[in-house]
Amino acid sequence: MVRKKEISNRKLLGIAGLGWMFDAMDVGMLSFIIAALNVEWHLSVEQMGWIGSINSIGMAVGAFLFGILADRIGRKQVFIITLLLFSLGSGASAFTTSFSIFLILRFLIGMGLGGELPVASTLVSESVPTEKRGRIVVLLESFWAFGWLIAAVISYFIIPKYGWQIALLISVLPAFYALYLRLHLPDSDRFVSTIQKKEKASMFKNIAAVWSKKYTKRTLMLWILWFCVVFSYYGMFLWLPSVMVMKGFSMIKSFEYVLIMTLAQLPGYFTAAWLIEKIGRKFVLVVYLVGTALSAYLFGTADSLALLITSGILLSFFNLGAWGGLYAYTPEQYPTSIRGTGTGMATAFGRIGGILGPLLVPYLIAQNFSITFIFTIFCISVLIGAASVLFLGKETKNVALE
Repeated sequence: MVRKKEISNRKLLGIAGLGWMFDAMDVGMLSFIIAALNVEWHLSVEQMGWIGSINSIGMAVGAFLFGILADRIGRKQVFIITLLLFSLGSGASAFTTSFSIFLILRFLIGMGLGGELPVASTLVSESVPTEKRGRIVVLLESFWAFGWLIAAVISYFIIPKYGWQIALLISVLPAFYALYLRLHLPDSDRFVSTIQKKEKASMFKNIAAVWSKKYTKRTLMLWILWFCVVFSYYGMFLWLPSVMVMKGFSMIKSFEYVLIMTLAQLPGYFTAAWLIEKIGRKFVLVVYLVGTALSAYLFGTADSLALLITSGILLSFFNLGAWGGLYAYTPEQYPTSIRGTGTGMATAFGRIGGILGPLLVPYLIAQNFSITFIFTIFCISVLIGAASVLFLGKETKNVALE
């Protein structure tokens, strides 16, 4: 029985992880596509920023709507709908020649992506044993690194030679396979049993419950944390290849260096997965966020190639390890009846930061602010997120879900 359960956990992790990986491929590739579109469509710096921001607007809407929907119709159904929306939007965007149509499709892709990620972590959290929950959710998040790595490889070898359209088509085709696998995935037993025992609360009651007295402190902590982490992540990582170009490297060389930095995401996840069950969620989040902040500052001030790559590697290591802790920690703050809603709302608020981060960079560049100044802002943002966990957060290691 234990062996069967173990195989079931692995299957769930694999199926959920595949979708996560393809989502990461799309977001990772977008950072390279922005640099390529700048050359092909002669975009202004502001237009480049809007590509990243419209993606985050879609993610905010998707996280909010689909998080609520997950508490109404189930985690599995939403899991399938979001991947379908993402896959179709991503495939269609490969054929557009208009900047405005590209933005509309990026909004739809963002909705699918933003809705899937919190629902996937909720489903996995509810389906695995308490003592393994944190580690398995961080391992789920580690598929993001594989997606970014594949995105960097495709971008390096395909975009300069065959164009960004071919890269998009390559990335979207395997997502349909993940969709097929998902159709055979069971829903969360915890969700099914909760719905059978209780009458479904209205959408508005669930939203109100997230900010009820019992959960106010948790929700406040999560919203600050999500905003700061997403603001800094999308501000830094969507602009990483372009920042390398601004620092004087060719597009090919920039892609190559970002690929090297991306490799560091994997050990970041795996060390966080090990530490999260050994020491706890708060430790992983605070330590990895402080590491992210210091690395961001070093990257912004780097004046040599060696320091640039070293700080970029550390930035990838700490930031993605922190993301693993974030996705493990968030669903643990709420009971099953409002878990999807609470996780989705925190994620949606965070995505507002994802809208502002990519827009802030081109605005400040246009005002002649230095890369050092810009990355110092991201450094401060991450430190505020770490402080919210340290002072407002409650340890949830080995605590059974409500």
